[in-house]
Order: sequence, then C-alpha cells, then structure tokens
Amino acid sequence: MAVRTASAGALTTAIAGAGSRAWHRGWPPLAIVAAAAVVAVLCTLPPAHLAWRAAQDPGTAWSTLAASPVPPLAARTVAYALVTTAIATAIALPVAWLTTRTDLPLRRLMTVLAALPLAIPSYVAALVAVSALGPRGLLQQALEPWGVERLPSIYGFWGAAAVVALVSYPLMLLTLRPAIANLDPRLEELSRGFGYGRWTTLRRAVLPQLRPALLSGGLLVALYALADFGAVSLMRFDSLTRAIFVRYTSGFDVTGASTLALLLMVIALAVVALEVSTRGARRHHAARGGGGAPPTISLGRWRWTALGGVALLVAVALVLPATVLGYWLVRGLAGGEAIAGLGETVTDTLLAGTLAALATAAAAFPVALLAARYRRFLLTRPIEVAAYAGYALPGLTVALSLAVVAVHLGFLYQSILVLITAYVLLFLPQALGATRVALIAVRPSMEEAARSLGRRPWRAFAEVTLPLTGRGVAAGAALVFLTTVKELPATLLLAPTGFETLATRVWSASSEAFFARAALPALLLIALSILPIAATGLWRRDA
Repeated sequence: MAVRTASAGALTTAIAGAGSRAWHRGWPPLAIVAAAAVVAVLCTLPPAHLAWRAAQDPGTAWSTLAASPVPPLAARTVAYALVTTAIATAIALPVAWLTTRTDLPLRRLMTVLAALPLAIPSYVAALVAVSALGPRGLLQQALEPWGVERLPSIYGFWGAAAVVALVSYPLMLLTLRPAIANLDPRLEELSRGFGYGRWTTLRRAVLPQLRPALLSGGLLVALYALADFGAVSLMRFDSLTRAIFVRYTSGFDVTGASTLALLLMVIALAVVALEVSTRGARRHHAARGGGGAPPTISLGRWRWTALGGVALLVAVALVLPATVLGYWLVRGLAGGEAIAGLGETVTDTLLAGTLAALATAAAAFPVALLAARYRRFLLTRPIEVAAYAGYALPGLTVALSLAVVAVHLGFLYQSILVLITAYVLLFLPQALGATRVALIAVRPSMEEAARSLGRRPWRAFAEVTLPLTGRGVAAGAALVFLTTVKELPATLLLAPTGFETLATRVWSASSEAFFARAALPALLLIALSILPIAATGLWRRDA
C-alpha cells in the first residue's frame, strides 16, 4: 500500500513538474501589453454602452432587476448553460479521443464530419428539430399509419439544451483534438510502469494534461449557450436572450433591455472568472519532441461499435438537418424557386468570414500570450476577463452599441470595418481559447535552447514558438470563420447596404416561412465549413 501511495505521489509530481518551472517572471514586453490592452478596451465598449443606457434611467433599471420573473429567469438561463455544456462535453471528449488516439475505422472522415455541425446555425438546427421531430413533425407523419397521433414534446429546457449542444460541441472538439495530439506519452508510460491500469492512467496522467483544453472548450460552449437566441426562441424556452430581444424589438424598452443584457454579461463574466480561477497553478507542457508521438490505441473488437457510435452522432447532428433541408430544396426547385444572386451572397460570406478570422486571430494572440506566459502580471487577468465581455452578449446588443459609436463618428457608419469589429468582439474567445492552449503546450525550454544558441528573444519566439502554435491558432481562426458565416443579428444591423451573407438570406426566407427558399443557402453554409476545418489539419493522418 505504501508503495502504491508513493507511486501515486511520484506520478503527480511528475505531471506537475512537466511545466511547473516559472517562466518569464518579469514584466512582459511593452508591445504585447499595449496590444492586449487595446483589445481589452475595445471589448469593453459594448458593456460600457449598456451601462450608460441603464444609468440614464436608474429607476427603470432597478425595477427591471427587482421584477419577480427576473431571478427565476436568470437561474433557468444558468442551469440551461450548465446542462448544455455537460452534454457537449459528454459528446466531444470521447469523439476527440477516438478520432485522435485510436485506430477508429474511417478516422479522418469521421473527424471532419463530427466537426461540421458547428456550421449549422442554431435557429436552423431548431427549425429542423421542430419540423422533423416535433409532436406533429415529419417523423410523426411517417408513423401515423401505425397509430401514432402525436409524439412527445421536444420544446422547453431539455429540447433547447440538446439542440444547442449538438451545434456547439465542435467548439470543444476542435479545442480538445490538438491537446490530445500533443499529450506527453512518457507520463502514460510512467503511470503504467507504476502498475496502474488504463482507467487510473486516464484519470491521473491524461485528464490533468487535458484540463486546460476542457476548461477552455467548456467555457466556449457555456458562453455560446448563454448568448444564443435562435434556438431558445424556436424551442420555446424563456432565457435572458429571448427576454432581451422581446424588450428591444417589441416593447421598445431600451433601458430594460440594456439592464437585462448587463445581467447576462455579469453571469457570463462570472463563468469566465470561475474558469480562470479553476485552472490552478500547474501547467502541463507537451514534450512531443522528447517523448515521441502518443501511441495509437487499438480498439480491438470494439472498433466497429465505436464507429457506429460516432456515425450515429453524425447522423443526428449533420445528416438529419441536411436531409430535411434537402427535402425543402427539392420542393423549392420543383416549384420554380429562384436562386438568383447566390453567387454574390457566397462571395460576401467568404469575405466577411475570412476578414473576421484573420482579425480575430491577430487580436487574440497578445491576450493569449499574456494568459499563457505572464499569469503573475498584474493586468493579465483583467485583460483576459475583458476579452470575454462581447462573447457573453447577444449579437443584437453588441451591434447596437457599435452602431451608436459609428453614428457618432460619422465616417464609420455603414462600413465593413464596423461589421468586422463586431465579429472580433463577439468571437474573440473562440480564437483566444485555442491559442492559449497551444501556447501552454509549448515547453519553455525549447525557446530557451534557441536563445542559448544566440537567437534574440523575438527571433527565438518566431522560429520556435510560432510554428508550434500554428495548429492551435488555425483551429481558433477556423472556429471564428465558422461562427461568423452564420452570425445573424450583428450582420443584419451593421452590414453595409447591398452586403448580404448566407445567414441573412436564410433568416429572411425562414422568417417569412419560405423554407424552400432558405434550403439552398443553409446547405451552402454547411458546405463552406469544409474549408476552415481542412485548414485546421483535420485531414492529416497525424492530426
């Protein structure tokens, strides 16, 4: 017993020692601090505007918060975000492991297909769920000859959580896969050498190394759920975002809506602060160069069972929506539905997504660098928390805040610069989480070795760290691209005249119940997702 206790202690010490040495204890370079501070200031513009609007009428603001429906509404919203995150984690973790570390048949194909549901807008997924699986949907109509008159309701809390989890779990999947690929195999060998079994090794040696990726991915899913509007509306679940939208558009209660948006932001920032505080002091750097690539695990007789499980996920999250959309497309084409102008719409979508991905990746890097390497710097945590402010707000509130600023400045109004700025503020955490995890995985000793050979700090950073973090940065940029092309409220409010994306085209058709007209743009949104997913390296065998 004493031997096993000593072995456990040695294993824990080895894991912690993989990256516990302090690095860059001094002040970070001024250029990094300045760039990160500028990003943080920009991110605080929307909440500052909301606070200003609420302060214009403090009586209405306080009465809004004190109203009896608001505390239960906030509690339901938090519970819904937690359940959505738990479902997404239960899906993403095993899929990431199977597609990265095992001999799963058709692994590369399953990797790409499992990530594609992220391209499906939440309101499209909810529409498909209602039309196909609702009490009077297509499935019920198919079962009607067998006496099925009505299926159980899928509306409400659990329906909204399931739909949002199915379109957001790739946020965690794409964050976990690089982390799993960069696991240090020597720690697993050490655990097995101490006599521990596979499950104990997973718990003691593997999961601690995956903790940063799990926290970052879970944070993205939770914030996605908190800010979503389309799915919760169609699934008839009352959340803060739905209440905010109703107050803005129907009740014309700008002060009340701003107050609820501030409450939502406080909840989201509390989630961010919780994630930051639970990271712990340990840092686990991958050592692929010294320990070699992690071994591929043989699934044996479970290979085809595992493939069936992943295929079932793909069928529910991707094939079902594509099939339902294809059904409406065929009906539309048979009815002579016009598809003119789609070429320009696709071009505008690609332009918006590419500019947003590049700008967001650039903005996220200095913030991620501070978070990964200068944790003890006084401004690191405030800057990192501020970077999540926009992502926690509905796109509508961020767009309105930027529209007010653009109108005051005059020359920025109706410019694509304001639209790209909105995308950066909304989706910065997606690039930030993936980039920070990639930076954490790089051992400081690699850069120190380059400096010992005469390289200047910046050159050592550019020649050693940047190439090693490339996959994480690409994954973050891909997430931003995928989310940008389906973003709706910000695009509707801020897009220049004549600038139309596939998302706005889908929404304008769906809002008027022209589902056949919305089918082809929605299918094109899914097709476009192949480009950024391929850019993350998912096609590669060693990915």
